[in-house]
Amino acid sequence: MTARTVRFKQVDVFTSVPFKGNPLAVVFDADELDSEQMQAIARWTNLSETTFLCKPTDPAADYRVRIFTTGCELPFAGHPTLGTAHALLESGYRPKQAGRLVQQCGVGLVELVALGAAEPSAAAQASTASHSGGAWAFAAPPARITPLPDTQHAALSAALRSDAIDFSAAPCGVNNGAPWLVVRLASARDCLALEPDAHALAEIAHSVGAHGLAAYGPHPDGGPATFEVRCLMTSDAFGGIGEDPVTGSANAALACLLTTQRRRPGERFTVRQGTVLGRAGDVAVHYDDAAGKTWIGGASVTIVDGTFRLG
Repeated sequence: MTARTVRFKQVDVFTSVPFKGNPLAVVFDADELDSEQMQAIARWTNLSETTFLCKPTDPAADYRVRIFTTGCELPFAGHPTLGTAHALLESGYRPKQAGRLVQQCGVGLVELVALGAAEPSAAAQASTASHSGGAWAFAAPPARITPLPDTQHAALSAALRSDAIDFSAAPCGVNNGAPWLVVRLASARDCLALEPDAHALAEIAHSVGAHGLAAYGPHPDGGPATFEVRCLMTSDAFGGIGEDPVTGSANAALACLLTTQRRRPGERFTVRQGTVLGRAGDVAVHYDDAAGKTWIGGASVTIVDGTFRLG
């Protein structure tokens, strides 16, 4: 009997330069796979996430995607959303509406637009011509915000081994389908210097329902981006303990929290992420208040293109 094969791509997300972003595995034509098979494949790829493209069940959607870490399924994640869209478009798919995609996933419908349509920064626009399909942005899903109690602020400082937390912007759990504890540092340099106590940090993050820490600090004027971001996982739900190279859901959480705390740096800002890991993640954020949407965007580039053997 001939083994069944399906199309497969491995893409690098939030970068137009191979090996500088966050890798994602994308398995096409996955409707016949069950959850156990998808989980087994995700465990084998051993990436932070693997996505499975399926036919939509909602007529408004272009496609349906299921997102798996090495340990569980997620209702939403940012870099898998952008990477899957890139892989689908590169395969020849034509959106129902030009320049717009609608993804069906665990949190419902997520809208994506070609990055130029979301009015990104000039640097992000320049990256759109660097790969097939251009760069895209997703509309940040609604988020639930849970402030970290003041009584835990000292414990957070101890867990991060840092006295540079900016508590004027209260640390908060932000859950948009992927729950993060978002913490502001005084500067990008302070963010890069973090060497936390992983066990103590996990206890604090879990107290607000978070599976990881999203730490951020501002760069000085003229720096490489508006903010430096680091995402430290504290749960096996995010693929185990460690640092994520570039993270769409966390940057969406940050954008949401900046709005809630009235700390926006403007209608647009940029993020550099992955520096400590030798990556160069480039994230563009644009607030479209007229439409009531916040766009999180970046480029993607295909690294592996071929077929996946299923048995």
